[in-house]
Amino acid sequence: MKNLSLQEISLNTLFGPHDINLKHVEALLNVRLTTQGNELIVKGTDESELRVEIIFSKLITLLKDGYALTSEEVRTAVELLSEDATLNLREYFLKDRQQQDKRRRVSPKSVNQRRYLDAIERADIVLGVGPAGTGKTYLAMAQAVNYLKAKRVNRIILARPAVEAGERLGFLPGDLQEKVNPYLRPLYDALYEMLDTEHVSRLIDRGTVEVAPIAFMRGRTLSDAFVILDEAQNTTNEQMKMFLTRLGFGSKAVVTGDITQIDLPSGVTSGLVEALAIVQNIEGIESVCFDERDVVRHKLVQKIVKAYESWPNKTVGRSLDLSSSD
Repeated sequence: MKNLSLQEISLNTLFGPHDINLKHVEALLNVRLTTQGNELIVKGTDESELRVEIIFSKLITLLKDGYALTSEEVRTAVELLSEDATLNLREYFLKDRQQQDKRRRVSPKSVNQRRYLDAIERADIVLGVGPAGTGKTYLAMAQAVNYLKAKRVNRIILARPAVEAGERLGFLPGDLQEKVNPYLRPLYDALYEMLDTEHVSRLIDRGTVEVAPIAFMRGRTLSDAFVILDEAQNTTNEQMKMFLTRLGFGSKAVVTGDITQIDLPSGVTSGLVEALAIVQNIEGIESVCFDERDVVRHKLVQKIVKAYESWPNKTVGRSLDLSSSD
């Protein structure tokens, strides 16, 4: 049993509403936490008690130094330190208190998200691979907006394969923009998370931000741009090679995708899968792999992703007993 002093600390922030943060620690590390005055009493194995002591010591130090942690950031810190007790919380939180506008702050919420942002800063091409909800596109978009505001690039280019229509959009009703918009909607949604609607419209009208199917990249050289290719698991090998070789001077490219959600026709190899093998040893290109621990959507999404990953390749009828018990 360990007793941790909590003097001069905002317990509301540390514990969270209705002690939600304490319950989070208990569930993650299989310990029992109780409070007595200004002390937190920890009961568990020697290893788990030590890990809890490290976590709260680092949190307490940060709070005493005047860092205004939110309750959500406390939970993020708990998850990060439960994975890596050596993590420098000060560096982690101060490095990316990014202000997209006055309403929203974007910061990584897992170790892999931190690695992802660091990789984007270091490398000119980054491949971000993992399940939905892990922040691959969102964080890349946040970095793109930051680079544009800091004048490190002159434009943002967002591309996505329109695989659902086989990129043969002629049979769809409407003009070209109306044909491709449904396939590019997720990129617009991420962009609107960073900037207000009018600002986005102005940037698009001026050509500072371009959203287009990957087929529109052919024959171009993309200089002084931050380029994001989303849903890259649905590119062919030829499309991926074409995209990666568009990069011009002063540009950065981020390629995101989930290789468990490939919608290409049978027999067609994903360009993202091949690229991960082909370019892995090229200096200046980095890959970051996410997993269910990085999912930042509803908690059920994390459990669903994990369940699908562990589901054996069996016939459903043989695996489940759906007969009535009546």
